[in-house]
Amino acid sequence: MFTDSMRQKNKLPVLFFILICFPSSLLFAQESELTLKAHYKEKVEERIYATGNVEITYKNLKLFADTVELNTETKDVVAEGNVVIQMPQEVISAEKISFNLDSTEGILEKAQGMAQPSVFYEAKSIERKEESVYQFKKTRITSCTQAVPRWWFSGSTANFKKNDYIEIWNAVLRIKNIPVFYFPYIKFPVGEQKATGLLTPQLGYSGRKGVTYSQGFYWDIRRNMDATLNFDYYSFRGFGGGLEYRYMFPRGTGGKLNLYYFNFKPLPEEEGAVETDEEEFLNSAYIFRFKHNQPLPFDFNLVADVDYQSAFDFLREFDNNFKRALTANRSSQVYISRAWSYFNLSARLGRFETYYRLLDNTLIRKSFPAIGFSSSKINIVGPVHFSFSSSFNHWEYGYQYAFEKGSQKKGDNLSLSPVITVPFTVIPWMTLNPSFSSNFAYYFQSYAPGSHIIVDEPLLQKNFAFNAELIGPVFNKIFFNKEDEPVVKHIIEPSISYRYDSPVAISDRIITSSGYFFRYHYLKYGLTNRILVKEDDMAREIFTLGVEQTYYLEAEESPLQRYLFEGEIPAFSDITGYLRFYPSAKHSVDFSTGFNPYFKSFSSLRVGANLGTPDDNLFLRVNWYKSSDPYRPTYILANRHQLGVFGGVKIPWIDLEAQAEIDYNFSEKKMLYSGFVLEYHYQCIDVKADFRMFFFREKPEMQFRITFGLGNIGKTTDFLGGMGF
Repeated sequence: MFTDSMRQKNKLPVLFFILICFPSSLLFAQESELTLKAHYKEKVEERIYATGNVEITYKNLKLFADTVELNTETKDVVAEGNVVIQMPQEVISAEKISFNLDSTEGILEKAQGMAQPSVFYEAKSIERKEESVYQFKKTRITSCTQAVPRWWFSGSTANFKKNDYIEIWNAVLRIKNIPVFYFPYIKFPVGEQKATGLLTPQLGYSGRKGVTYSQGFYWDIRRNMDATLNFDYYSFRGFGGGLEYRYMFPRGTGGKLNLYYFNFKPLPEEEGAVETDEEEFLNSAYIFRFKHNQPLPFDFNLVADVDYQSAFDFLREFDNNFKRALTANRSSQVYISRAWSYFNLSARLGRFETYYRLLDNTLIRKSFPAIGFSSSKINIVGPVHFSFSSSFNHWEYGYQYAFEKGSQKKGDNLSLSPVITVPFTVIPWMTLNPSFSSNFAYYFQSYAPGSHIIVDEPLLQKNFAFNAELIGPVFNKIFFNKEDEPVVKHIIEPSISYRYDSPVAISDRIITSSGYFFRYHYLKYGLTNRILVKEDDMAREIFTLGVEQTYYLEAEESPLQRYLFEGEIPAFSDITGYLRFYPSAKHSVDFSTGFNPYFKSFSSLRVGANLGTPDDNLFLRVNWYKSSDPYRPTYILANRHQLGVFGGVKIPWIDLEAQAEIDYNFSEKKMLYSGFVLEYHYQCIDVKADFRMFFFREKPEMQFRITFGLGNIGKTTDFLGGMGF
C-alpha cells in the first residue's frame, strides 16, 4: 500500500514535534492577504507558477511544496513534492494535493498527518470535504507517537471528524504488525469529549462457559443523555445483551436504566438443562434495574427504584460481582415525599423479596401503600417542644409458599403518636431529655380471640409512653503541646435511659409481621470514650470506644420473649461494644462485638480495617465477621464466619497496577471466591488481565478475561462484572 512506508513513518514524530513546539498563536497569525515565496515564480494572468522551496501563507494556513500552481482569484492550488500543510492543531504532509485555500477542501495523495490531541493517520488518498472532516482511502490510523506504532487500524475506507469520531470499513486491528481483530465496520470516539463509537472488546475463557467475548458500543445521544450497549457471547452457555441508559433533565430530574437479557443453550454434558430448580431459568433470564428522581409540582419529589432479575440462580451463576452474586434480592419501590417548614409527608409502594438458598424459599414483604405524615420538634413555650408522627400502612409478609396459599400475614393499620419533649441543658456537663407520648393505633383486621385466624374485626389500641435519656456527668481532659496550645481532648460520657410503655390489653389479637407484639419497658446504660484532635482549627474525632446493654423490666413482652434460658425468658440483652479508630481520612479500624451474659459467649464479632483508598499506590481492606445465636445454635441463618480481603498496588515507574480479592468461609472451611486483576500501561496501549475463581457456584468456575485499551478508545466493561479498574 505504501511504497516507502518506513521512510514515511519517520515523518510522524517530526510532524508531532512541529505541532507541539510551535504554538498555533505563533505559526498561524491571522493574515488577510495571500503571500507566496519561492526560488522561482511566474505569474500568467490570475495564475502563479512557482518552484523551489515554495511557501504560501494565507489566513491561518501555511503550505510548503517543491512546485505550486496557484489561482489567485479562486484560491485553488495544486502542489507537488514534499507538500506540508500547517493549520491550527493540525499538520498534513503529502506527495500531491489539489486544494482550495478558502474552503480548505481538496484531495491529498499519499498523505499522512497528525491532529491533536493525538491522532496520526496515513492514506493512499485523503479527501478533505469540509473543515475537520476527512475521507480516507486505504488508510491506517493510530494514536501512538512512536516511529513504529504499538497498535494501528488499517482499513479500505475511513471517515475522520476531528475531536469527534473515526469510522473505518474493513478494519483490521494490528498490534506490533500482528493482526488481532477484523471488523467489517468500526466507529470509535477521539478527542477529549465522549463520542459515539465501538469500545475495545473483552476476550476470555471459562471452564464452565467456554470462550467468552464481550463487545460494547457507546452512544452519545446528546449532552444530557447517553447509552452503552453490550453484547456477551459464551461458547458453552449462549449469548446475552445489555443496555445502560443515563439521562439528566432540568430541575434535578434524572436517572439510569439497566436492561440485560440472556438466552441459554444446554451445557455439553447436560443434554438439555441448566442446573437449577427454577423453570424460568432453563431457556432465558433477564435483569431490569431502574433508578429515577423527579421533582413534581408543589415541591413534591418522586423517586423510583427497581432491582429485579427473573431468576435468583441467574446472578449466582453469571454475575462476576462476588457480593452481588450471593445476594438474592428483588426490590421494587416508588415513593413521593414533600418537606416544608416543620412537616414531612411521604407515600410509598414497595415489594421486597429475599431468597434464602439454605431454606430454598423466598421471604416477601409488600407495602401497598405506606403513608407517613410527621413533624420535627416545634417549640411551644420555654424548653417544651411538640412533635408527632402518623401513618397508614397496608402490608403483607410471608414466605413464597404462604403467598401461593393465600395464608401470608397481612393487615391495615392507622397510627398517631403525639410527643412532648422537655430537654434540660442548663448544666453544661449533663443533658437530660425526657419525653411523653400517646400512642393510638387502629387495626382494620385482627386475630380471632384465642387463635391466629385473621378476621375483619377492627381494634383500637391506646397506650402512653415515657422515655428519659440522661447523658452525663461528662468528664473531659485537654492536653496541650509545648506552645501551650490544645491538641488532644479526651471525653468520657456515661449514659442511661429509661422507657416505659403502658400495657396493651389486646396485644394477643394484634397482627404483626414477626408474629410477636413488643412492648418496651427497659433500662439502657452505657459508657463512651472519645478522643478528639485539633486539625486546621477544627476538632476531629479519631477514637471512639463504647459499651452498652439493655435490661428489660418486663421481658415477657420484650424482643427477648422469643428466647429461653433454663426455662425462663432472659431479661438482659447482649453486651454490645464498639471501637472506632480513624487516625486519618484514609486509614481506619472498626471493631464491634456482642457478648451474651447467659451463655458467656460472643454472639457476634466484626473487624474492619482500611489502609488507603483504591486511588492510592497502596490500599488494603479487611473484613472479618463471626456470628451465632446462643439460644438457637442450629439456626443456620445466624451462624456465619467469613473473611474478606481486598487490596491493590500501583507501581508508577513501570506503569503497573494490580488488585486482588479473596473471600473465605470458616464455617464451611472453604474458599468462596478469589480474584486477581493486573493492568499494564505501555505508552499508547494498556492491557488488563482478569483472573477469577468462583468456588460458591454449583460447580467451581475458573474465569480469565483480557482487555486492551487503545489510547482514547474506551474499553468494554463487564455488564455482569465487579472488581476491576
